[in-house]
Amino acid sequence: MGVVLLVRHGQASFGSDDYDVLNETGIEQSGLLGRALAAQGVVPAAVVHGGMRRQRDTAARIIEGGGWSVTPEVDTDWDEFDHVAVIKGIGESGGFDGLDRAAFHRVFEKATDRWSGGAHDHEYVEPWPAFLTRSADALDRACSRAGVTLVVSSGGPIAAACTGLVDPEAHPEQVARVWKAFDDVIVNASVTRVVVGSTGRRLLSFNEHSHLPRDLITYW
Repeated sequence: MGVVLLVRHGQASFGSDDYDVLNETGIEQSGLLGRALAAQGVVPAAVVHGGMRRQRDTAARIIEGGGWSVTPEVDTDWDEFDHVAVIKGIGESGGFDGLDRAAFHRVFEKATDRWSGGAHDHEYVEPWPAFLTRSADALDRACSRAGVTLVVSSGGPIAAACTGLVDPEAHPEQVARVWKAFDDVIVNASVTRVVVGSTGRRLLSFNEHSHLPRDLITYW
């Protein structure tokens, strides 16, 4: 039996010039997760992360916290979707300038509704169906490994993976709704567990974050 641990990166730098950098909270979250997993007896056979800096640095901090001797691997299919491009689809700049988190979330919701709606696929470099396909392909590769595979990704691909696991035959409109429901609540440095056995793969747990104290529970 194999186990895949899907980890969302630690908190990044919302509102800064470069979002793709862990802030101090994100660094602390990542180290805490590594120590918590090690305390549970977890020893990953492989650590995989997307190509984004916040994913790579989270993986490095988790490995350090866990005290594991494992060389991380890169799989860019675990990258987050391009939120800037998706937001530009509704005529917004796509950046954080002048927006607090609540205002940005409202813009983000409107933009992802349009992106996942299916009527404007030709306008996006990565249409919604292509994003779902690459997320599914990434999960397939992770699930094909033996032992424990720890994957550091982002909320979007993790939510897509969970959506495919809970209802692989869902209608496209339902897929989008379920994806948004998952994506809205994934905590930074949380763990989602997928078990792979003789009957296939199952979502064992979602969004575990009991290793984080209350003041370190974040969503950005």
